[in-house]
Amino acid sequence: MIEIYKTNESRNLEKVNEITKGCWVNMVAPSEAEIQKICLELQLPLDFFKDPLDDEERPRIEKEDKDILIIVDYPYITHDESGFPIYETIPIGMIFTKDCFITISLKDTPVLSNFKNNKIKTFYTHKKTRFALQILFEISLYYLRYLKQINKKTNDAERELHQSMKNKELYTFLALEKSLVYFTTSLKSNKVVLDKILRFNYLTMYEEDKELLEDVIIENTQAIEMAEVYTSILSGMMDAFASIISNNVNIAMKFLTSITIILTLPTMVASFYGMNVGLPFAHSPYSFIFTLLLSVGLAGGTAFIFWKKKYF
Repeated sequence: MIEIYKTNESRNLEKVNEITKGCWVNMVAPSEAEIQKICLELQLPLDFFKDPLDDEERPRIEKEDKDILIIVDYPYITHDESGFPIYETIPIGMIFTKDCFITISLKDTPVLSNFKNNKIKTFYTHKKTRFALQILFEISLYYLRYLKQINKKTNDAERELHQSMKNKELYTFLALEKSLVYFTTSLKSNKVVLDKILRFNYLTMYEEDKELLEDVIIENTQAIEMAEVYTSILSGMMDAFASIISNNVNIAMKFLTSITIILTLPTMVASFYGMNVGLPFAHSPYSFIFTLLLSVGLAGGTAFIFWKKKYF
């Protein structure tokens, strides 16, 4: 899919049909024919379009003649078979050409929705550097937003796990920890790209652009720190709760074993007096009461000893 936008004279974003100077070309999971068309029309290297469509591509910045490609990772949400949200990352490419700005990705990202809906202040398609930095800033905000969601889901799972002896909550922790690993890796790679933009002047920037880039770096650094803290907390919680679950099972087994031993003693007494052999008090009219009191006494004494030893 290819969408072409341009800021009109009223400073509003409108959709156009052709690539013109100062426009924004948004490509989402483009077909081979669409890639070839844009590639030939703008005389760009084919790799500029192919690399961002590889979901394993690492963030980087590349320059060929006057054309520049920036690849960064942005966060998105998928769901597993049970409907539980899974947080992952995927590359998005930003291509700077002489006449236009191009974004390309495998999936339609909500990061660009605010731009399409004219919700970003001072957004103009012809200001390519500012536009790219605004996209990077939005990506950092989405990382922070999703990290807060992950933290909330961690707290919810923690509350459920306090009284649980099942593995469901541990699987939830495992999925969240996996998401945090994706986020941490992508954020650190994005930081390398941002540092290169700041140090090596790949893009022509005004003073306002430099301030915006510094804001992006600050937000990205904050997201890295949050991801690392949450990863550390989650890892510690998984270890602690795995031990708690194991301990809960041990306590339950100890209780059941104690009950089994206590109930075994009356069974043994009844078994002895059920034999067809001579036994003490076997012919006494009080033999039933005797066996009953003996059973209760043995079971009660054993239960008292177990209680003193805190077996239950």
